[in-house]
Amino acid sequence: MDRGTLRRRISSISGFVLLILVWEGAIRLFHVSHYKLPGPVDVGKGLLELAGSGVLLDHVIASLFRVTWGYFLAVVTAVPLGLVLGIWRGAREVINPLIQFLRPISPLAWIPIALLWLGVGDPPAIFLIFLSSFFPLVVFSMSGVESINVTYIRVATNFGLKGLELYMKVIFPAALPSIVTGLRITLGTAWLVIVAAEMIAVKSGLGYLIVDSRNSLRTDYVIGGMIVIGAIGLFLDHMIRKLEDLPGIRWHGKQR
Repeated sequence: MDRGTLRRRISSISGFVLLILVWEGAIRLFHVSHYKLPGPVDVGKGLLELAGSGVLLDHVIASLFRVTWGYFLAVVTAVPLGLVLGIWRGAREVINPLIQFLRPISPLAWIPIALLWLGVGDPPAIFLIFLSSFFPLVVFSMSGVESINVTYIRVATNFGLKGLELYMKVIFPAALPSIVTGLRITLGTAWLVIVAAEMIAVKSGLGYLIVDSRNSLRTDYVIGGMIVIGAIGLFLDHMIRKLEDLPGIRWHGKQR
């Protein structure tokens, strides 16, 4: 490991260490009760209790299951739709205003409708994740296509490329950097929404863990759940950022 990499890692860790010190210092300085704000040690013990009993793992798996399905369904529908709308002007003029109208509506506003349509359980949570990811992904995919130099498409058609072959060899690779950016942003949004949805629509997952712990007056579990949510979100962002290292995307970034 070179010095630059080591320095960056130390800098990243130092922020968390500083947060813990400020957290503990504030409790001692202002004599905050354990009920209102447990200390780092107490939260750590609470997390160990949840992990040791297997409860934490069950809730993590439940949340990741819902996010995976909702996000996957959004990707396989939104990206192809965005690619089509980006190149098909007539369809874009009809459908894009509807997308722009629905996109600003918070997925949480759909909770009553989701419960009415799909009942209680995994389906409404997956539906909310789908909504939170679908519209932004359509916009990112569509924008990626619209940003393609029209000369590239004309050259490709002159060489006989058309239909699916044109999309797979020219349009999709050229729009991929914008799509990857959309994937990263929408995954973060999906993780935010699933936690909120689990506080209302289901009886498992990290969101439910936080609400249930609040009702049980276990503030250490509440903060522990928040820490796990942040850690998983950080891990998911780190993993999807690896897509930015793909040769075509890295080349695109250098050209800009």
